Amino acid sequence: MTMRKLIECVPNFSEGVDENIIKQITDQVEAIKGVRLIDVDPGQATNRTVVTFVGEPEPVIEAAFNAIKKAQQLIDMRNHKGAHPRFGATDVCPLVPVANISMEETVEYAHKLGKRVGEELGIPVYAYEFAAKEEKRRSLAKCRKGEYEANKERITSAEWKPDFGPDKWSESIAKSGVIAIGARNFLVAYNVNLNTTSVRRANSIAFDVREAGRVKREGDPVTGKKVLDENGNPVREPGKLKKVRGIGWFIEEYGIAQISMNLTDISVTSIHEAFDAVCDSASERGLRVTGSELVGVVPLQAMIDAGKHYLRKQNRSTGIPDSEIIEIAVKSLGLDELYPFEANKKIIEYTLEEDNSKALVNKTLVDFANETASESPAPGGGSIAAYMGAMGAALGTMVANLSSHKRGWDDRWEEFSDWAEKGKHYQEALMKKVDEDTKSFNCIMAAFQMPKSSDVEKAERKKAIEEATKYATQVPFDTMKLCYESMDVAKAMAETGNPNSVTDAGVGALAARSGVFGAFLNVKINASGLEDRAFADKLLKEGETIKKKTITLEEEIMKIVESKM
Repeated sequence: MTMRKLIECVPNFSEGVDENIIKQITDQVEAIKGVRLIDVDPGQATNRTVVTFVGEPEPVIEAAFNAIKKAQQLIDMRNHKGAHPRFGATDVCPLVPVANISMEETVEYAHKLGKRVGEELGIPVYAYEFAAKEEKRRSLAKCRKGEYEANKERITSAEWKPDFGPDKWSESIAKSGVIAIGARNFLVAYNVNLNTTSVRRANSIAFDVREAGRVKREGDPVTGKKVLDENGNPVREPGKLKKVRGIGWFIEEYGIAQISMNLTDISVTSIHEAFDAVCDSASERGLRVTGSELVGVVPLQAMIDAGKHYLRKQNRSTGIPDSEIIEIAVKSLGLDELYPFEANKKIIEYTLEEDNSKALVNKTLVDFANETASESPAPGGGSIAAYMGAMGAALGTMVANLSSHKRGWDDRWEEFSDWAEKGKHYQEALMKKVDEDTKSFNCIMAAFQMPKSSDVEKAERKKAIEEATKYATQVPFDTMKLCYESMDVAKAMAETGNPNSVTDAGVGALAARSGVFGAFLNVKINASGLEDRAFADKLLKEGETIKKKTITLEEEIMKIVESKM
């Protein structure tokens, strides 16, 4: 099962007043397929617009390049004034790993973008944060010291020669300025609501939790004399949480005080850790947290981590559907106190989802059965085999969840939660195979419909048919493998799970076994049409082994089930 790699890009453009210029820049982002524009936040006082978009790496890089190019054309830094530090038309352009991609990979994409901007647009580029090529350039503030007015001296000096692009001053660079392109961790803007209107008390909690803490004082912590170090600088008492900035403020719209936080690296301090820390500090000060608010978007994993955290605190299984885990997170964090929490708008991965209403797995059971029974050849046996396997895994997962919640078995909840997690993995993987199998069939049909009026067309058609047939052989092979592996959950639940549900584990095993057999039929019929016999014979040989193991495992499971009835 392939997982989409997702990155976020948050370029800051040195224009916050002219809506026409801003629109022309963001149009470049929206024109790229596979990229979703999340937010456009212009500021008049700063004369700066922060744009946020998300997608797979290559489309995001293309969108970023096009936006930087358009900003170079439209913004003249020689005339720019604004309250925010800046040194280029596109001032900064950080890339942020969101899902299924490492920081190291993200850095490579930042360097790829920087090289292209430097070479094709002639803009000097500084790589910063995780993408920095030397330690002193990690800090954006150091790269941008002196701002636009220091650009000529900066790029022509030996010490601050750009990482990419020209190091000689020109009228083009005078107009565009320079740019910092980097890679950083995901930043979450997160506010926690309090049952008070007092900003001073909210600030006390913010100082308790934020990394910078508070200034140390002699005697009274509020009015006492500041403690100074040997250089005369105030000594600080650090707060509880790393990579967290925070302050208290009053929200007139809701009539409450909040702790407003920036979680600058949620791999260090997560949303739920920040929430719990504020709860503890508020309680110590006689206050109570009433809920919280996510500003902007958040990665799916952050919500899943939060939901699982609170499920574990309740000694509850975490092997439940993501939608239920997210609901636990929303309720535990109070994310719906001020207004409804809309997962499809707040969770990055969900904002990128295309309309899947036509997907087989989104049909009702009746519609799915009717679609199967129709004269259309798809969905066929491969999709049905995958669906049987998914239902088998779901039954095993159900028994695990029931067992984790069984009265008197509280000391075993974690054991069954682990099994439920495994079952959920197989269920989700097999659900994807339902539509993938039909997709693979359609690929073969499309290949056969290719033109064949010339030798070149015939060769291309033959190659396409072979590749499509390989794909259509691999998919059911993957399905049978997943079905077989999922039977481990059924066996464990038959052996150790809730005895009242032992037949459910048995039916799950039978469904998975049928998935193996059904998928193997599709492997064999599709492999028969392959010219690459080495590939075909390898899958057939491995498939026979899986089938034999399945027969043995099914017998073992059914003996266990029969013995407990």
